[in-house]
Amino acid sequence: MYPFVHIGPITLGTYGIFVAVGLLVGFFVMQKDLNRRGLTADPNVIVGITGLAGLVGSRIYFNLETPKEFFANPWPQLFSTMGFTFTGAALGGAIALILIARHYKMPILQMLDVASPAAAIGYGFGRIGCLISGDGDYGIPTSLPWGMSFPNGIVPTTQKVHPTPIYEFLAAVLIFWILWRIGARWLNDAGHTGKLFGVYLLLSGVARFFVEIIRINPRVLWGLTNAQIASIIYVIVGTFLVTRTPRAGVSARTQRSSQSAA
Repeated sequence: MYPFVHIGPITLGTYGIFVAVGLLVGFFVMQKDLNRRGLTADPNVIVGITGLAGLVGSRIYFNLETPKEFFANPWPQLFSTMGFTFTGAALGGAIALILIARHYKMPILQMLDVASPAAAIGYGFGRIGCLISGDGDYGIPTSLPWGMSFPNGIVPTTQKVHPTPIYEFLAAVLIFWILWRIGARWLNDAGHTGKLFGVYLLLSGVARFFVEIIRINPRVLWGLTNAQIASIIYVIVGTFLVTRTPRAGVSARTQRSSQSAA
């Protein structure tokens, strides 16, 4: 494992490098999606602000998971380069996207739809950073042939364990592919606004819930981890968005547009 890369006097964390790669890939995906939707929003602004808000939210949420340790010595922990959570990143990113949507006078659910494929693939690259740095996001011990040990990781282990970051990367790539294909089918259909985001929440929630079964995170309620509880919420919200019936006005406008095009 390679937690850090040394370039002369400069030391870079490999997790941070792959987060940056994920943001870059997310930028190109979002740029492509905005173009195919005919929207003029700036992907630099969206990815830059959302990425920063996600990192801040991730760090704050991680510290609030262990409040006693945090408040005992807050400043070093607040600015540490280790300790981030997907739930905090999702909350921070969602708040940023809502504010950006208002700035561009774009429906909030449409903005969340646009961001979903980029978020899925960007998350996957972030997980590769977790794998290479060995930051403790691995799973329980396993005898499977693809089990890995992390003796030189940030959180070292010499046992063969489930390489759960690889599982999550593969899941993220699959989710991205599904979202991209569905997004093409629902392109500019106002009746489906918000449903792509719902699919993202639903698939991401299911994937994370099952990966957590073999993760080493502590159980906090009913035998579930914090991430599993959050995943259940994602699935509920995602299911609601996917199955909801669009407003009559939206359906009527969509139908009239289709008839005019015909």
